[in-house]
Amino acid sequence: MRKTFMAMTFLMLAGCGSEPPSQLRKVTEDAKEEAPGAGKDDKDNPIAVSAPNAPKIAYVYEYGYRLAAASIPEVQRKQADLCEKQGPQVCQILDMKQSGSEGDYASGSLSLAVAAPRARAFGSELGRIAGSANGEEVSSSIAGEDLSKQIVDTEARLRARSVLRDRLMEVLASRKGTVAELVEAERGVAQVNQEIDEAKSWLAEMQGRVDYSRIELTYEAGTPSSGGFIGPIRSALGNVGSVLGYIIGFLILAATALVPLVLVGIGIHQAVKLYRRRKEPPREA
Repeated sequence: MRKTFMAMTFLMLAGCGSEPPSQLRKVTEDAKEEAPGAGKDDKDNPIAVSAPNAPKIAYVYEYGYRLAAASIPEVQRKQADLCEKQGPQVCQILDMKQSGSEGDYASGSLSLAVAAPRARAFGSELGRIAGSANGEEVSSSIAGEDLSKQIVDTEARLRARSVLRDRLMEVLASRKGTVAELVEAERGVAQVNQEIDEAKSWLAEMQGRVDYSRIELTYEAGTPSSGGFIGPIRSALGNVGSVLGYIIGFLILAATALVPLVLVGIGIHQAVKLYRRRKEPPREA
């Protein structure tokens, strides 16, 4: 049993990134051989390695529309309603913003998570809604990130760590060894469990990005209006701070330049007066 606990300790060191010794390699090889579903295509296994020929790509679709300011809220609402009608398994609203009601200016954004097989066609449906409101698509892009290798590596690490945890739990269940060895075994189980939780979280996040593509919609309409009676007043009030800042800055620079000159002038004047007094002949009584 002492050799078993030594192997267990080596496993914990391996989890920290150190080079595994020969005993650790043997235990790891045994664990891989005993891993459930290793090398098999088991659909019921939640951590089964994906097929190498099936790329895992996370897509992000971006569309920008220009339309009348008054039409932005309506178009945004219709597109959000279309998403909700598909159900949460197909489309989910992640973020929705709208700003600007000044003259002809307005802007907004809408972020959606759409089931990957439907994402591109759904983007076309969203574009038709904007087009029905005389909107114009001014920008579009598709970006994809291949997560295949990261997912496969994470799945393999998760499977291996799960087997190692089971082996360590078997050692603890036997209750053989010294108190120090049992405490060390418990620490090893805790560390392996932490690694398993982190791998599961990272795997779920990556798989979610693959299963649901992001669609980013942006809306814009003209520029802020400056006409009307209030426009010039608002503009003047907005420039008051800048004007005062320039004036104060100029006074500071002027004072910085003039103060030394004034002091030098006073010094020269006093020196001239003192020189004249010395050269002036004494008055007779």
